[in-house]
Amino acid sequence: MKGDDFLLQNEFSIPYKKRKERVVIIGSGPAGMFSALFLQKAGFNVTVLERGAEVDSRGERIAKFEQTGIFDKNANYAFGEGGAGTFSDGKLTSRSKHISKERAFIMDAYIRAGAPKEIKYLAHPHLGSDNLKIIVKNLRNEFLRDGGRIDFECMVEDLTHKNGLVQSVKTENQQYELDYLIVASGHSSYETYRMLMRHGVEFRIKNYALGSRVEHRQEIINEAQWGVSSLAGVKAAEYRLTSNIDGLLPVYTFCMCPGGVIVPATAYRDTNIVNGMSNYARNGDFANSAMVAAVNLEKLLGRDVSAEQALKWTEDLERSFYSDGYSVPACTIKEYLEITSSPSVSGTSYPLKLNPAPLWEMLPVSITESLREGLKIFSRKLRGFDDGMIMGLESKTSAPIQVIRGPGGLCEGFSNLYVSGEGSGYAGGIISSATDGIKAVLEIIEKFD
Repeated sequence: MKGDDFLLQNEFSIPYKKRKERVVIIGSGPAGMFSALFLQKAGFNVTVLERGAEVDSRGERIAKFEQTGIFDKNANYAFGEGGAGTFSDGKLTSRSKHISKERAFIMDAYIRAGAPKEIKYLAHPHLGSDNLKIIVKNLRNEFLRDGGRIDFECMVEDLTHKNGLVQSVKTENQQYELDYLIVASGHSSYETYRMLMRHGVEFRIKNYALGSRVEHRQEIINEAQWGVSSLAGVKAAEYRLTSNIDGLLPVYTFCMCPGGVIVPATAYRDTNIVNGMSNYARNGDFANSAMVAAVNLEKLLGRDVSAEQALKWTEDLERSFYSDGYSVPACTIKEYLEITSSPSVSGTSYPLKLNPAPLWEMLPVSITESLREGLKIFSRKLRGFDDGMIMGLESKTSAPIQVIRGPGGLCEGFSNLYVSGEGSGYAGGIISSATDGIKAVLEIIEKFD
C-alpha cells in the first residue's frame, strides 16, 4: 500500500502488516508525534524519546518555575511533551501548498484527540494551550494503544553510525538500536544540533528573525479593530502587521496571542527569552505578539557565519538578556520611540518581574532602528498601538540554521537519518512541522511498498 493511500484512510480502519523495522524518533512535538502515529499505524516498531517531562508534570513544574524563578531543565516552555507548541495559541494555519492530504490527517487526528470540530472549516483555526494539554496526552495514548513506546525525560546524548547508516542512539542510561532515525527535537535543542554536527550532519545558516514582545490591554486592540471594546459572541480581536522601509530590515508581528499571556520561554538556565500563549477562549486581559526584524546574520555581522557560529551568536544574545530570577527588561512603546532616559513599566501578563530598561540598547543597532520605524507605522495603522509595552528578547520565531538534505529528504551523506519539523529549518508552526515529519515517514514507507 502506498504511503499516500494510507494517509487517505483517516479512520485507520484498514489492516496493516506488522513490521520488524525499528524507528526511533527524537522529540514529541508535532513533527515527532505525527511521525510516530503514522509509522506505528503503518506497522513499524516506533520509540519516541522526549528529553522533557510528560505534559501533566510539565505543567506543574512550569507553574513552580513561574512562582519561584527556579528553572527546570526537563520541564519548561521549550522542552516537554508536545514541544514548545503545547504552550502557545495553537494556531493551525500554514502557507505551505499542496499539503491537503497531510492537513486532513493532522486535523482528523486532533479532532479524535479532543480538538473542536470547527478546526476543519474555520479560516484561522486555533486550539489554545488549555486544549493542547489534553490533546497531546490523548495523541500519546493513541500511539501507545497502537503499540508504540515513549520514554520521557530521556535526553539523547550521542549516536553511532557507520558508512552513512545510523545504528543506535545513546541516552545517559540506555542505548537504542534502530533502523531509521527521525530527529524532530525542535529549534531550541542546541545540544542536539551540535551532537549531529559532530557526526558529520551538515547545516547552513538561514534567515530568521529577532526582536521583542509587544503587549497591550486587549480592549485597545478591540477598539482599534472593531471600534468597540468588545463584541458579544466574538473572541478577542487579532492583528497582523508588517513594515518594509527601504534601507531598513523588514519588520512584522508574529505569533499574535489575543487574550493571552507572555511567558518566560527560555530553554536553558541563565538565558532569557519571551514567548506568547493563549487559551482557547482568548479571554485574558492582555494581547501580545512578537515584533521582529528579518535577519541575515552574515549581512548583520558583516562576515561569513557558519552554522555553529550562528548558534553561538544567538546563545550569547539570549544570555545578555538574563538577570537573576528571569526578570525581563521592558519599557513602554512610547519610551522606545522617544529614547527616554527613564524607562518604566506598567501592568503586564508576564508572571515574573519586569525590569525597567533601555531595551533599544540591547539589540544590534540595525534591528533596533528597524523596530522603531516599524512601531511608528504600526501605531498609525492601529490606533493606540503606541500605548503598550515592549519587552524581552524574541529569538525563537524559527531556527537560525537549516539541515542540508539529500534525495528523499535524508540528511546529506546518510541513508536512514531525517531531521524534521522546526528543527530542520524547513518548517515553522504546528501544521508545517507536522507535515514535514509526515513527508519523512512517507519516504520510509515507500521503501517497503
